[in-house]
Amino acid sequence: MRRSSSFLGRTEVRYETPPASELQRLLWIKPASSSHLDEVRPGIYIGDMYAAKNKHLLQSLKITHVLNAAHGKFSVNTGVSYYRDTNITYHGVEAFDMPSFDLSPFFYSAAKFIKSAVSTPGGKVLVHCAMGLSRSSTLVLAYLMVHEDMTLVEAIKAVAEHRNICPNSGFMEQLRELDQNLLGRSSAV
Repeated sequence: MRRSSSFLGRTEVRYETPPASELQRLLWIKPASSSHLDEVRPGIYIGDMYAAKNKHLLQSLKITHVLNAAHGKFSVNTGVSYYRDTNITYHGVEAFDMPSFDLSPFFYSAAKFIKSAVSTPGGKVLVHCAMGLSRSSTLVLAYLMVHEDMTLVEAIKAVAEHRNICPNSGFMEQLRELDQNLLGRSSAV
C-alpha cells in the first residue's frame, strides 16, 4: 500500500503522511465500549491493566504472550514472575505516557515480539498499558506499519474499528516519523 505505481500511463495518488490533526479524527470511531480488552487484529489484543492482571481471563482467551507497555515499579507492575504460574511469555517496555517520552526506540523490539507471538501456532498477544489507549495502541500501530506494511492511516483505521485508541501527541508525531521513514524506504525500492 505504500508504493505508487503506473498503469496505462496513469499514476495512482501517492500517499503522504497526514498532519497529526487529521490523524486525530480517525481515532475514536468505535461506539463506546467498557471492555478491558479488545481483539484488534487476529491474535492481537489491546487492553488495560485490569485485563493484564486477570490471569483467568487471559487463560480463557488463550493469550500466550503479554507485552506490557507500562512496565515498571510505578506503572503496571507485572512481569515474568507475575505470570510464572501460566504459560505466558512476557515482554516489558518501561514507558511513560507523556508527549515528551520517546517511545520510538521500542517500536522495532515490540513489533518483533508481537510478530513472534502471532507467528507461533495458536499464539495470541495482549499489548497493554494502564488504560489501553496510548502506549499500547502506539506499539500495535508501529507493528502494523513495520510488519504488515500498512501506512499510519491504514493502521489507525484497522485498530480503531475494534477499539477506541488515543496515542498522545508525542507518540503520534513519532508514528508519523516512522510512517515517513517507511514510506521513504518503500519508494526507494
